[in-house]
Amino acid sequence: MNKPITVEHERFPDSHHGVYSKTVLGFWIYLLTDFVLFGTLFASYAVLRHGTFGGPAAHELFDLRDALDRTLVLILCSLTAGLAGASAHRRHKLRTLCFFGATFLLGLLFMVMQFEEFQKLFASGNGWQRSGFLSAYFTLLGTFMIHVVFGLLWILVLLIPVCFNGINGVEIRRLTCLRMFWQFLSIIWIFIFTFVYLLGDK
Repeated sequence: MNKPITVEHERFPDSHHGVYSKTVLGFWIYLLTDFVLFGTLFASYAVLRHGTFGGPAAHELFDLRDALDRTLVLILCSLTAGLAGASAHRRHKLRTLCFFGATFLLGLLFMVMQFEEFQKLFASGNGWQRSGFLSAYFTLLGTFMIHVVFGLLWILVLLIPVCFNGINGVEIRRLTCLRMFWQFLSIIWIFIFTFVYLLGDK
């Protein structure tokens, strides 16, 4: 009598299906708590966005075109992270490294572009202490940038064992969470672009 052929399900790439599911669920819960954090920062910004105290307003400080360029970079980050996650599930080591490497470079480019904006604001005397509006702006964007730095370091930490050991069930779980994190950052940035730059330009 022939034994049934066991087909490994792509959604549960490791032998312990419950471990993968619990890991992803736990990370979803973390992302929800992080979303609450950003929700409070958005609420603070909404309250203080007109509190310029005689200083420049958003439409005088921000370049909408530069903000759009940064938005496109982060959308590409989300795309390459998604492709990297799909490649990891299929255990394509080279594709996974290439796509996550592209995510890292795009994330680094975003950081450089955002720090250039910060530098221009500080150089013109518009630091976080200038007004309530700028305090809320730097708090919101600073928190987001900390997340980006964490995401970049996370890529380096996870790709090193993939280079030497290949892709196994443990690595797939970790890389799945990494992919979710970068896509979460893209969603948060869409809100930032809309509320800070797009509405501020009016």
